[in-house]
Amino acid sequence: MEDPIENEKANRWLLPAVGVALVLTALAVACGGGNDSPTAPTPPPSGGPAPGNTLTLTITSNGLSAGGEVAVGGTVTIVNNGTSAHEMSSDPHPAHTDCPGLNFGSLQPGQQRTSQPLTSARTCGVHDHINPGTQSLTRSIVIR
Repeated sequence: MEDPIENEKANRWLLPAVGVALVLTALAVACGGGNDSPTAPTPPPSGGPAPGNTLTLTITSNGLSAGGEVAVGGTVTIVNNGTSAHEMSSDPHPAHTDCPGLNFGSLQPGQQRTSQPLTSARTCGVHDHINPGTQSLTRSIVIR
């Protein structure tokens, strides 16, 4: 035979748990949860101060300075302050097709190149085509 006191104790915990589950389910549905079909590419991250119209990355003997953000319509300049030639290009290696505007070509020591205006909001990876596996010469540029 069932113990009514034990059943009442169990129900005290069960009812709040069911309520919490229902609230979480309602929030997930309201926020678009459960819809796994993509409708558009993921935009670049937002928030923080607005990016500037120019971004300069510098190559040194330690590698490429940190990536960063640039506004849509802005440009990126790569400056080679290192002692060897580099060929900075967009990902993926070796096709360089993700962000062709960031295919800078050969940069000898002391040279710099500036991209054409970048017209699409997205995140682009850049790397040194001559040294594609060198992490210190790989960065991300966010265009937003």
